Amino acid sequence: MRPPLDLHLRRLYFGTFLFGMACGISLAITSIYLNARGFRQHIGTLSIFFASGLVLAAIPTGALIRRFSGKRVLTASMLGYTASLALFPLASTYAAIAAVRFVDGICSMGIWVSSESIVLSRANKEHKAYLTTLYAICLGSGYVAGSGFAWVVGHFLTDQTTFFCAAIIGLASMLYILFRVPLDTLDKGASRSDEPAAPAEAPSAPLAILWRIKNSCFAMFAYGYFQASVVLYLPLFMTHSKGIPEQNTKIFVGLFCFGMLTWSNFAGRIADRMGHLRIMRILAFTGLLCVLGFVFIDAFWLMCVGVFVAGGTFGSMSGVSLALTGIVTEARDYSRGNSIYNVFYAGGMLIGPLLSGLIFERFGGEKMLYHHAGLWAAFLLFTVIFMLDDPAARRKRAEEEKTPRAAAAGG
Repeated sequence: MRPPLDLHLRRLYFGTFLFGMACGISLAITSIYLNARGFRQHIGTLSIFFASGLVLAAIPTGALIRRFSGKRVLTASMLGYTASLALFPLASTYAAIAAVRFVDGICSMGIWVSSESIVLSRANKEHKAYLTTLYAICLGSGYVAGSGFAWVVGHFLTDQTTFFCAAIIGLASMLYILFRVPLDTLDKGASRSDEPAAPAEAPSAPLAILWRIKNSCFAMFAYGYFQASVVLYLPLFMTHSKGIPEQNTKIFVGLFCFGMLTWSNFAGRIADRMGHLRIMRILAFTGLLCVLGFVFIDAFWLMCVGVFVAGGTFGSMSGVSLALTGIVTEARDYSRGNSIYNVFYAGGMLIGPLLSGLIFERFGGEKMLYHHAGLWAAFLLFTVIFMLDDPAARRKRAEEEKTPRAAAAGG
């Protein structure tokens, strides 16, 4: 049975959709715009400034949420993100573009951490993955809608004007959340379903939180690593090694997103029932097979199926792993834990394209895909070793141990 959505979460989801739409517009035209302005050779290095902003902002964002509340950090970050969208087409030098991209990364991380912390604080224990995957779906739907919007208006508006349209949508998202999502005690980390922490109790130490959420952190590092790399290098591999026309590879991003939108909430509902880490292992194993499949299949339609399934499995990982973070973390530690969690995601986005590009250039696309498969295989092994980190696995182990003892006592 689906849990009822409270009104505040619905409003947050809608604001998240608008933010995702602004992001989708920007993602769709950034590389094209930079290429037209003569910065084609700098596209890769400029992405490092964005990822660096993500990494550097993750931990401070958690502290800001504890000090000012999630809603205040969310709206301030959205305002900064909107400003970066409006300033991007006005930047004419490499240094100016790099500075705007760096601010973009900082504000994007502020939005992710604060909105995810609010979702965790308002989601009850029994339906955390259901609600976190709904959040991911709203964000992903915004990306898809934004890309479509950019494609449509690109026929009669300049790229510069399209960026201003994205800024207007980003501003609408900020104003909607500012006036429609209230600031209340739940926004500050009190859980609706779990026992609230005593007011005098200090937050857990960062290393203690990291140890509790280590499976989620590994999952998001691997996902960020894969996601940021595959967008850049999978189309190149398909074009150079498989003979797929470059025009045909443009469908891959849409298929990946469609897979995520199709599978995420279903995976979240199953995870709430069967155990979050167990479902994460199934998703990772299925996605790993898809990555290896790209090496051996040549038919274009099979590649499209593989991209769709990879999107459904790896794309579902973020919502389920976020839910696991909320399950194993005390409510008072949500903002701190979510900051650490996003550090690993941003770190994967920063390191992945660099190492993947190096392997692609020196050893070819097949070796690059093998190394991605190896990373997911390492994650699978890690989750097997630490499978009891999931409360569902601990309950199952306790029941298995209890049954023989009860039978022996009965005998």
